[in-house]
Amino acid sequence: MNTDKTYFLLAGDIGGTNTRLNLYAPSSPKSLFSREYRNSEYITNRLQKIETLIIEPFLSSCPDVDLKSSVIITCLAVAGPVKNNAVVMTNFGGHFTSAKTSDKETLELIIDGLEIENSQVSFLKCIERCILVNDFVGQGYGLLDLDFEKDVTELIPGSKDRIEPGGVKVCIGAGTGLGECFLTCGSDGEYQCYASEGGHVDYTPRSELEVKLVEFIKEKTNELYRISAERVVSGKGLANVYEFLSNEFPQKKDADVHSLFEKAGDMQGRVVGENANKIKDPPELCVQAMEIMMAAYGAEAGNCAVTFIPKGGLFISGGLTPKNIKFIAGQESPFMKAYKDKGRLGNLVQSIPLFAVKVEDLGLRGARFVAASEYKKLA
Repeated sequence: MNTDKTYFLLAGDIGGTNTRLNLYAPSSPKSLFSREYRNSEYITNRLQKIETLIIEPFLSSCPDVDLKSSVIITCLAVAGPVKNNAVVMTNFGGHFTSAKTSDKETLELIIDGLEIENSQVSFLKCIERCILVNDFVGQGYGLLDLDFEKDVTELIPGSKDRIEPGGVKVCIGAGTGLGECFLTCGSDGEYQCYASEGGHVDYTPRSELEVKLVEFIKEKTNELYRISAERVVSGKGLANVYEFLSNEFPQKKDADVHSLFEKAGDMQGRVVGENANKIKDPPELCVQAMEIMMAAYGAEAGNCAVTFIPKGGLFISGGLTPKNIKFIAGQESPFMKAYKDKGRLGNLVQSIPLFAVKVEDLGLRGARFVAASEYKKLA
């Protein structure tokens, strides 16, 4: 380690819709500076680089921090599979117009940790190490930073007292997509997090109406035989469910809400969610869509419970969790009823410590954890 320079940690949580960045001193989990960026406002074609259009401007705008002669250890938790410290992100916050045709094509973006480390552009030169992890690896390591008194809600009473030290931990979270990961504890007492693509397991309908929903989404997405859980359990999934219901029950549509939905673009799920959570007279189709999505969410959480038997805790995270907690918490909620509906294994899933994560910075906490661990190796 170069003791002549000041070290900082840069943590990033890069999703399909937003990029969140926090700067830290190595000795404290309290952020020195933070910003959130809407990806589609900064990245408009695949030749552009997130490091020059988002990360460098973030570093150059940090107030009251002199980064010019510093060394920065970076971890970016990115929504996509990591290979050779790089990620190819698809559908990065929107679309672009093809140079060959006038058609809209999915925006694909490459984020390469080694390129960022080697960059000689302005403040990017300060980045000595840039580690890329899957976004749910970030979520998983973020679990290790939770305050159980204020950051979580018990979904099964007594869950805190039932956590087994060293037990497997599982995290599942719905946001723009549906992510899952698990952590195991080594002989040294340290947890290791493993990425998965569990959000893409097959979706299983639970009623005749949901069988029709599957057919609707299959046609919409050009799938022949199956759809993934993420097609229902996510922000975009919630929009899929509402769109299906509005076609199935047109007489139940709220004209104003439906107009907002049609104009909302990538934010259609937010329109449905915000209206479903109205205290007074929430639109019927929005509530029904939320209940269907949350039941599917609970069912998949139950699948995680029987797959991993996570005695160290099963954590429900993601942006949709704190915003829609009334559809999750409570033994008669759509989420919990589906979670517990595991037939002969009903008692098993109810023995698992189960929590809803109330904070939305879990990925950033995990990215800071990874960056801090790398800093300690250099010390």
